[in-house]
Amino acid sequence: MTLRRVSPEEALDLMEKEGYVYLDVRSIPEFDQGHPTGAYNVPLLHMTPGGMDSNPDFLDVVKKTFPPDQKIVVGCKAGGRSLRAAQQLEQAGYTQVVDQRAGFVGAADQFGRLAEPGWQPKNLPTSTAPEIGHSYEELAKKAGKA
Repeated sequence: MTLRRVSPEEALDLMEKEGYVYLDVRSIPEFDQGHPTGAYNVPLLHMTPGGMDSNPDFLDVVKKTFPPDQKIVVGCKAGGRSLRAAQQLEQAGYTQVVDQRAGFVGAADQFGRLAEPGWQPKNLPTSTAPEIGHSYEELAKKAGKA
């Protein structure tokens, strides 16, 4: 199956018109600094004192939160983590997953310049506080992982 990749505007359109949820796979501190309004946070990687480290509970928490036919837009900071997460979800049996290119901040070119603006630079709806039940702490607890 070929993973569908969409722009930030297309992601918002899918959420507003087709019932997709936004799954932000950035670390908790990144999510807390700002995220698409209504997003759920399940980090693919955790921020640790030694750098980024895999979240061994990623798939378990997603599976306990969303059924396999849930329509999901996956996003991150610049598009790398979300692509990996979306591929993992497809391999786990999720059938309606799309990856949002450019993430929340935007994708950079080989020289570090902004190549494609993300969700925030496009001035799409953002929040700094998660909706009730959307934080990783709440989702992990509900999944029996906290």
